[in-house]
Amino acid sequence: MGLPEPIEDTLCQIGGVEGLKQYLPPDEELIRKKNVFSALSDPIRLQILYLLNVQPLCVCVIKEVIDIADSKLSYHLKTLTTAGLIDKESDGIYLIYSITQTGKRCIQIWL
Repeated sequence: MGLPEPIEDTLCQIGGVEGLKQYLPPDEELIRKKNVFSALSDPIRLQILYLLNVQPLCVCVIKEVIDIADSKLSYHLKTLTTAGLIDKESDGIYLIYSITQTGKRCIQIWL
């Protein structure tokens, strides 16, 4: 049993299955995208992104708005930071979080 003719024709034009493999991004890019999609899969993390899209915020304000325990908020902030969706900066005793350009692009899809 062969491939449907249109698929076989176009597959041959790009070098067959081996040629098709070259269109896959590198593993590092796939892992980075997986981390972004995973970070976006939680409603609390989405709330944090929407808040930070308005303005940079310290942890205490985020905590008050979302009404979440410190340990849970810390986990979510770390997940978003690791995925490259937010950044943090020290300002004295405060940590100020802000949304990155990647984070902005991710939520603008749904705005």
